[in-house]
Amino acid sequence: MKKISKVLIANRGEIALRIIRACKELEISSVAIFSEIDVEGIWVRKADECYPIMGDVVQAYLDYEKIISIAKKANCDAIHPGYGFLSENADFAKACEDNGLIFIGPKPEHIELFGDKMASKVAMRKVGVPVLEGTDEPIINVEEGARIAKEIGFPIIIKAAFGGGGRGMRIVRAEKEFKDMFESATNEAKKYFGRGEAFIEKYVENPRHIEIQIIADKYGNVLHLGERDCSIQRRHQKVIEIAPSPRLDSATRKELYRIATKAMFKLGYESVGTIEFLVDESNNIFFIEMNTRVQVEHPVTETITGVDIIQRMIEIAEGDKLQFLQEDVHFRGYAIEFRINAENPQKNFMPSVGTISKYLTPGGPGVRIDTSIYTGYKVPANYDSMIGKLIVWALDWKGAVKKAKRALDEFYIEGFPTNIPLHREIVRDQDFIDGKFTTNYLDKKMEIFTLHSEDNIKKEEEKVANIMKLIETINKNNLKVKH
Repeated sequence: MKKISKVLIANRGEIALRIIRACKELEISSVAIFSEIDVEGIWVRKADECYPIMGDVVQAYLDYEKIISIAKKANCDAIHPGYGFLSENADFAKACEDNGLIFIGPKPEHIELFGDKMASKVAMRKVGVPVLEGTDEPIINVEEGARIAKEIGFPIIIKAAFGGGGRGMRIVRAEKEFKDMFESATNEAKKYFGRGEAFIEKYVENPRHIEIQIIADKYGNVLHLGERDCSIQRRHQKVIEIAPSPRLDSATRKELYRIATKAMFKLGYESVGTIEFLVDESNNIFFIEMNTRVQVEHPVTETITGVDIIQRMIEIAEGDKLQFLQEDVHFRGYAIEFRINAENPQKNFMPSVGTISKYLTPGGPGVRIDTSIYTGYKVPANYDSMIGKLIVWALDWKGAVKKAKRALDEFYIEGFPTNIPLHREIVRDQDFIDGKFTTNYLDKKMEIFTLHSEDNIKKEEEKVANIMKLIETINKNNLKVKH
């Protein structure tokens, strides 16, 4: 067991700041890296040390040889990859090990296994996890794909074999659509992941997207931290995440927990990870994929359990045993996470950039903001459009929704459009209030949402302006204010 004293964070933005905070509480020194356009990043200021990586601003966070070199020069013991970028790169994890650095995450062989969607599907089937009917080998040939799709029966879904996050994914409902959809999916996969192979599986209509957060040490202890409902998505990209799922019945919930923990135990998994499932209208469960990293939505799980997932991740990497058992994990209340994106809802959610001229955040009991933005910060166009996360908590579901309404009305970012108006409409929608949503929720609702929700902040600013005018008039006329 090797104690970690200094961690290099191979990431940027909100997740880099989140890891820095976890390190500080563990009395571990933190080292930040930054691209040329990230020099003003708040995580760069908050880290104990920081080092620039010059050149291409995206490649800066992908050049693992340079990152490892910096880690060694800075006398780091370990590297935390965060999410995105190199977080699920098995070669990077192996290179860390080869250079005497602890990779804060699972073993390279598990990253490699679950990075291959088909190999992971086969492996999970072998350990008793239910999977969807589909291909077990990668497909690049459109004619072969069309033949297999016809055998499975439409509707089917095409997925990038070596990617995730909704990229390289297309739903095909009829045979005549297959060729165009397949070429579109494989071209997108090649663009984002460098490989165009895809796999095909049966498409489940109106499912809920439920994921199980697991945590496991090297001594065979595997437990879960409950589930998250990630059904509210736009173009297969998660928009809102909830813990626990508002309408999941107890029998299905228990079965998901059993399947997830048993599979990870059998496969000898170590570190934190998330197993994603589809649950259909009859409560049948199907494995989708395993994410071998910390998830964007991990705060909702932390909120209802009190477990700091990043800190546990670091301790497991050090070789520590889990300090608690499954019966020690207690779930309390409901938490909702809203992804705040720099994008224009009025222009088909086109990514937006600009400088934040005014920034007012919500607060009060049960409100958490995870972000690295601030007034004067210039949002770059080179990275993912997510600029922060709003997390709310209450003892019951209705209380959490009310808390979300209030917090979203208080949230104000001026300088460029964001998706906050979309969130304001969602939390006022009756189906959301009733907890009735599946993965097609936003597909249906976007037709009726106006995305023009009123801004309470603007009302308050008008009020302040009127007060200032009144004071100016009083001073001018030398009048006294009557109370």
